[in-house]
Amino acid sequence: MEVMRVQDLAKESIHELPAQFVRPAHERPENSQAIEGVKMPLISMSQPHDVLVDEISKACCEWGLFLITDHGISPSLIQELQEVGQEFFKLPNEEKERYANDPSTGKFEGYGTKMTKNLDAKVEWIDYFFHLTYPTAKVNYDIWPKKPSSYRKVTDEYNSEILRVINKLLELLSEGLGLDGKVLKSSLGGEDIEMEMKINMYPPCPQPELALGVEPHTDMSALTALLPNDVPGLQIFKDGKWFAVNYLPDALLVHVGDQIEVLSNGKYKSVLHRSLVNRERTRMSWAMFSAPPHEKMIGPLPELVDDKNPAKYSTKTFAEFRHRKFNKLPQ
Repeated sequence: MEVMRVQDLAKESIHELPAQFVRPAHERPENSQAIEGVKMPLISMSQPHDVLVDEISKACCEWGLFLITDHGISPSLIQELQEVGQEFFKLPNEEKERYANDPSTGKFEGYGTKMTKNLDAKVEWIDYFFHLTYPTAKVNYDIWPKKPSSYRKVTDEYNSEILRVINKLLELLSEGLGLDGKVLKSSLGGEDIEMEMKINMYPPCPQPELALGVEPHTDMSALTALLPNDVPGLQIFKDGKWFAVNYLPDALLVHVGDQIEVLSNGKYKSVLHRSLVNRERTRMSWAMFSAPPHEKMIGPLPELVDDKNPAKYSTKTFAEFRHRKFNKLPQ
């Protein structure tokens, strides 16, 4: 099946959005302006351990999102990661289409564009590349881009660095719940935790006030480490309002996902967020999702449940959680 990629639509220099991209009035950015200039939690990972526990725990309770600096990932590696992703999206269509995915058949990994079978449903102004990066035994390198030739080397190196950061954050988050530092990672599958990369590509849009790059959602993963380029667009929802997230070079944006909210029995909040698009510039972001294996049972940690704090969520496999979320069924 031939798919019209958003990148190709943008190249046609259209002046009016095709109808399937025009959001309902209540979802349009022009009708739901975000508050600018609000300082999100900004945390240096070089601080003493007990300070980190307090600051990260507070950020996850109040915002569900924070930025980290001094995380130890070199700016040169970040630049290389962004360059190989940009180079992939500059390839000829026939080369990119070799990696096309097909979510309708369960093939989620690869090059994709958000589509819908329902002609009345709205779609997002985004092309993307998605694939598993860890554990190595589950990684299918055949669907990773062969061009540019350095893609695999750079992405593997970045994955190792992100895994180190995620492990440290899970330790800090566990201690913030009053638990041993190993509890959250163990509850998410230990060394079998899966890492997934999604490169989001939002081309220039003729009517950005009517469209969304990604519609409002929470991440179904445990933690997301996001590396955006310098084109603004990420917004989070808090206290009934949208807030624009400021860009900080080389900082990592960390989102709390649904699995951490469930395990913490609601203490840590899975953040509702959306992505806007730009009229003149291409926005890109590199998201690394950490998630439990599909067969892992996830529910509120027993240590956090008692008569005063009953379980707020049911316990189910991550596979069942994914199925319900994809199909918009009650959890």
